[in-house]
Amino acid sequence: MASLLGKHLFEISAQGPPPPKDYFQLVITKNEVIWRSWKISVRLEARGAAPKELKTSHQDFLHNKSLKYDVDAVFGQRILDHTILLCEGKFDYLERLPDDILIRIMSYLQLKDTTLMAQVSHRFRKLCNSEKFWEDTVRNRCAEFTSDMEGIANAMGWKKLFFTFFHSSGRKEQQDAGTYELCMLLLQRVYVV
Repeated sequence: MASLLGKHLFEISAQGPPPPKDYFQLVITKNEVIWRSWKISVRLEARGAAPKELKTSHQDFLHNKSLKYDVDAVFGQRILDHTILLCEGKFDYLERLPDDILIRIMSYLQLKDTTLMAQVSHRFRKLCNSEKFWEDTVRNRCAEFTSDMEGIANAMGWKKLFFTFFHSSGRKEQQDAGTYELCMLLLQRVYVV
């Protein structure tokens, strides 16, 4: 899994909050945290000001309250929490996987499980609703699919094709009740932890 880690573990840049609206970049490598800032101003004394750069080790970042405050002020608490986890050596390998590999993994799940997976994050929602996922679903799970239907799928969309021609709605009430119970069970587990 360590091979999934590139030179940069994380990188983000954005304009800071007003009034100064300076520009900031946060880069986390395997060994250090790099904080860069560019002064954005129409004032004469700020023109031509060189960018500032602060490099610190992961351990030093964890103890630097001022730098953590700056990261929170510019990028928000979620990015600060993610940065702290990376500095502590807690990597989210699933988040680092490319989309095509995640879609391949999702292809082994039952469709009712992918509806739950779509609720995990924005990225998974996007993947679960992607045309690539639904194309793979139709091609791999629908024995009645023929090459003649490919044009229809491209015109109307793979997801719509699946629910129009291949999804059995005869047991819809049973499926809805089972999905509801599973969602409630997962929500209970999330809030208990």
